Amino acid sequence: MYQNKGQFDSCFLATKDTMYDFQSTQIDLSERGFENDAKSPFLLESKTVKLYDYHDIPYFLRGNPYVTSGYRAFLSFRMCTKSLFLLSNESVNIWSHLVAFFYFFYLLVVDNLVRIPENNGTFSDHVVLTSLLIGYMISMFFSSCYHLFCCHSEKVFHLWLSLDLAGISLGLCACYIPAVYYAFYCHVTWQGIYLSGVVLITFISLAFQFHPSFLTSRWASRRLLLFCSLVAYGVVPSLHWVLLLGGWNDYSVRLFIPKVAVMYMLGVLALGFYALKVPERYFPGKLNYVGSSHQWWHLFIVLAYCWWYRSNVIYMKYRLKYECAGFNELTSSELPFDFL
Repeated sequence: MYQNKGQFDSCFLATKDTMYDFQSTQIDLSERGFENDAKSPFLLESKTVKLYDYHDIPYFLRGNPYVTSGYRAFLSFRMCTKSLFLLSNESVNIWSHLVAFFYFFYLLVVDNLVRIPENNGTFSDHVVLTSLLIGYMISMFFSSCYHLFCCHSEKVFHLWLSLDLAGISLGLCACYIPAVYYAFYCHVTWQGIYLSGVVLITFISLAFQFHPSFLTSRWASRRLLLFCSLVAYGVVPSLHWVLLLGGWNDYSVRLFIPKVAVMYMLGVLALGFYALKVPERYFPGKLNYVGSSHQWWHLFIVLAYCWWYRSNVIYMKYRLKYECAGFNELTSSELPFDFL
């Protein structure tokens, strides 16, 4: 089998080195709290949830060097779920959107059973507000699951990351449905055109995000362009709506355009914290568990969603009460005080 003693010795030494490396790996993993799986020595299951420093985690989990510790890694699905009740650097990210998910579900029930019927809403009112809240819920659920299960493995990480990004797209697109519906309430043709545009950009964004290359570095510019396009789409119907109502002289324009501006401001703040990695950039290692940029991103996204939901409920009440009458056609005593 072996031509000479030298060949045998070299093979023996190589095998010995390989065994030594494997044993060293096993010892290292054992020291970190891992044990061999009964079915295979290559399958390892953590029996406790360990927290790691930035340089000890797999490369796919490394995204923010200013958050230096508190990382979960190498966990099974069961242990990922168990870590939900352990303080880690993902706890705020998980719980902020998980709580928001249940809050939007609560609003969904209240709107359909109480708020819309109280205002004599139609089937269309149920559809548009339900679409908004379901879009929010999908966004919150996918985000929570991504942050909960990202520490399982690289494959699971990329799966939930793609779903998280898809959820962001659905949440953004859902924002346009009630806004377009109530803004062009009395301009049915334009309402249909812009709602069709919302459906189109939703399908385009999802088609892009499920492309195999979407998460690669080569598609970084395309990802940025996609999300910028989703956000920028709202500028066109907003400007058109202002022109249809006669500009800033119309009271409803002065009332609702600031609400649109606040929505965009919250979005810019969220993106600014996320992109610049502040404030942890200036306090590395000090904000590992609470106060990092991604947590601020989550907070501002939830605030933006809540603000936009409230704004559309106000607009729904106005349309149901006054239909197509403009504020300039109403007396001061008829102006709806709760719209402010």
